[in-house]
Amino acid sequence: MTAPILEIDIDPVWGESTDWEDLANRAAEATARIAPELAHENLLISLVMADDEEVHALNKQWRAKDKATNVLSFPMLSREEVLHAARDTGAPGMLGDMILAHGVCTREAAEKGVSVEVHATHLIVHGLLHLAGYDHELGEPQAEEMEELERKSLALMGIADPYAVED
Repeated sequence: MTAPILEIDIDPVWGESTDWEDLANRAAEATARIAPELAHENLLISLVMADDEEVHALNKQWRAKDKATNVLSFPMLSREEVLHAARDTGAPGMLGDMILAHGVCTREAAEKGVSVEVHATHLIVHGLLHLAGYDHELGEPQAEEMEELERKSLALMGIADPYAVED
């Protein structure tokens, strides 16, 4: 399966017990199967698996939110440019940057009753879709579309629906 190229930087706080690079690449492959505009090796993504402090600083600087968040995505192309780049067979183009916060991810995983690996996978898929031009903050139809793409991508990896409501 063709997928975007991930350049990955992993802060030691994430630990070595998980092959985070493999996990991220598998998430990118699954997402590219569901969102074919990502199914091209000519797209380059920077993924930083950081600590909360780094994400906090970026969130404050770029979004004026003085706190860490689970994942930040910084698209470098518009949705139209992503679709055009997907058809281009030239040199890789930078799709954008994505940064995950370890502490936030760990806390949220515990709250959801899932492993950090499962939650990090969901956040990577979520961030990849943002880089491809999907945006759940534009309204309910867009949120539903993005959540459905996330569900399908995660299902390909054997991960349960993160939006399922427990009774």
